[in-house]
Amino acid sequence: MNDRILRALRREPVDRTPVWFMRQAGRALPSYRASRAESGMFEILRDPPRAAEVTMMPLEYFPVDALVLYNDLATPFLAAGIDVEMRKGVGPVISNPVNTARAVDALPEHDPRDELEFTLEAIRILVEKVDVPVLGFVGAPFTLCSYLVGGTRKKHLEDIKGFMWREPEAWHRLADYWARHLAEYGIAQHEAGAGAIQVFDSWAGELSPEDYFTYVMPHTTGLLDRLADAGVPTINFAIGNPALLPLIADAGGDCIGVDWRLPIDEAWELIGDDQAIQGNLDPVALIAGRDVALDKARDILDRIDGRPGHIFNLGHGILPETDHEVLAAVVEFVHGYTA
Repeated sequence: MNDRILRALRREPVDRTPVWFMRQAGRALPSYRASRAESGMFEILRDPPRAAEVTMMPLEYFPVDALVLYNDLATPFLAAGIDVEMRKGVGPVISNPVNTARAVDALPEHDPRDELEFTLEAIRILVEKVDVPVLGFVGAPFTLCSYLVGGTRKKHLEDIKGFMWREPEAWHRLADYWARHLAEYGIAQHEAGAGAIQVFDSWAGELSPEDYFTYVMPHTTGLLDRLADAGVPTINFAIGNPALLPLIADAGGDCIGVDWRLPIDEAWELIGDDQAIQGNLDPVALIAGRDVALDKARDILDRIDGRPGHIFNLGHGILPETDHEVLAAVVEFVHGYTA
């Protein structure tokens, strides 16, 4: 088993820097585009052998050190009986938004081990077939609710921010509900064989430090603490606001995922020595071409300078128009440069 990722999460020495990419099992791969021609995402997710097949597709193109489960942040809505549609160019669309105290209190308790068994079966299939760790993931409560409160995510998050500020008690009940259930979903993925769980707080960067501390951090901490108590290695990822980094690090996680808005050595200084770091290549660098991507990858690796605890990744997901040959060149370069 290639365990570079897991060793890096523990800040142990590795023979070369591990690499994976957010959204690596996605639209940048020709085989994925062909597989999605007649199918919707949730249709694939509910078919574990097919979801496992899509998850493995990156290995056809480049030797990444982990496979991230083909899944979506919105999948847990299905377990709560929430109607969700994956709409092209928009993302998750909720037909029955949860934006009142009454709607919050009507959410049903559920066990993701029962309601989302298809996810767990896909992981079990994968761990029998591949020799790299499978990474599971969940959304953080704030990011998940950025879709749920308004029916879809608005550019400026006006729905969820307004609800959070106007009805703080209802907001905290809603966030606590998801923190508890997302933690159990992450634990279930680990029980099924996932080597680590990434918690995506993709839209927390739209908040001020004060709002993050008051409204979001308690619930992200609760989620990450529950995962830690269950022995689950975790990556805590947020994007968009470097001022939040010390708070995000304090919220928990064995590793903190960072975007490209600060040099990675400066970001790690804000995070502290007791957590690993993941990132921080700008996804647009891959579109700019092989030479640009490799130059920027080299700068990241030079700033890390061999320090244990670094996982090479992007600062957000692969963009659809990315050339998979550039991705392959980056993987080859990172492995060779750090061997």
